[in-house]
Amino acid sequence: MAVSPKKKLEMELSEAFIKLQRDLIGRGPQETRTYIVHDMVIARFKGVLTVEEKHLVENENGRKLVKQMRQVLREMYSKEFEEIVERCTGCKVLSSHSDISTKMGERIEVFVVDKDLERSLESKG
Repeated sequence: MAVSPKKKLEMELSEAFIKLQRDLIGRGPQETRTYIVHDMVIARFKGVLTVEEKHLVENENGRKLVKQMRQVLREMYSKEFEEIVERCTGCKVLSSHSDISTKMGERIEVFVVDKDLERSLESKG
């Protein structure tokens, strides 16, 4: 069975995000899923906490520290993540947003692009 253009692009984005994180941080998430929904690219990274971070998040001060550190890192590398989205989709990223759940050990990235990417991919399929 052929993979739809949308699913193919979602897999390509996931692989590029994993590679970037491995190059920058030395490790990637345990699982990455990317979804294209209208004009958004949503990436969900599971298993992102290091062993040290897992110990830190056991108390409130540690949770705050991990969230702050991850936010600083995200700001440092947001341009690289946005470039992946632009290169893979051919769309301009208008804004991007990120948050980490220290409870679940996962991170979400949302990229808003300049067109309804989902619709344009469905018309190709």
